[in-house]
Amino acid sequence: MTPDVLLQLLESVAAGRASPGTALARLAWLPFEDIADAAGESYARLDHHRALRLGFPEVVFAERKTPGQTVGICGRLADRDGGFLATRADEATRAALAATFPEADVNDVARTVWLESPTAVRVTAPPVLVLSGGTSDIPVAEEAAVTARALGHDVDRLYDVGVAGIHRLLHDGERLQQAGVAIVVAGMEGALPSVVGGLTGAPVVAVPTSVGYGASFGGVAALLAMLNSCAAGITVVNIDNGFGAACAATRILRLMARQS
Repeated sequence: MTPDVLLQLLESVAAGRASPGTALARLAWLPFEDIADAAGESYARLDHHRALRLGFPEVVFAERKTPGQTVGICGRLADRDGGFLATRADEATRAALAATFPEADVNDVARTVWLESPTAVRVTAPPVLVLSGGTSDIPVAEEAAVTARALGHDVDRLYDVGVAGIHRLLHDGERLQQAGVAIVVAGMEGALPSVVGGLTGAPVVAVPTSVGYGASFGGVAALLAMLNSCAAGITVVNIDNGFGAACAATRILRLMARQS
């Protein structure tokens, strides 16, 4: 949208020819910003108004991007909003982001880099409880936890509470009851979300991980188990997708906050 078109839209609202709601609907889809390399070739188009539409901003998926591309994208996001979240950042990319943004939070386990915006708004809602079946599932669980924090939520962690030692989970049953949403991360046979779904009425978002022995098929066994859960109403995201689980939790909790 050019400045002239934007000015015409604002003048239409001021003159009563268009409603503020109509203007908001048009602005919600724009603008985007092209980012180009030194040769002038565009490699990204940033959606700066995603937060206006969805309630949370665009997040940078750093995997298969060069460190320079990721730094360039994060820099533009920081210029506009004051912060950013980069996920699936390898060691070189995390180092480059840390050098450029020394105040950013770098989580080597989650492979995330988060620079909190000074204008960030915390969501008034019960916490997101992130559970992991085993210690080996923690990288995916941490991706979910960091994302949920970056999107404005309080986070509680309950790790290594898989079904092989179910008493560990039952010992902290009260924390299940206090959760706004439970994100349950598990590999192997993927049974933990079914157990959690039978213990709490909170929404459960299940995340299968690629952790397991040969017949786990890189997380497919856990994915199928979660999709076939006997605990009604469980939401299942893709294998190792902690980020997507946190976004699902955000959509649920923001809707709850608006209705309260």
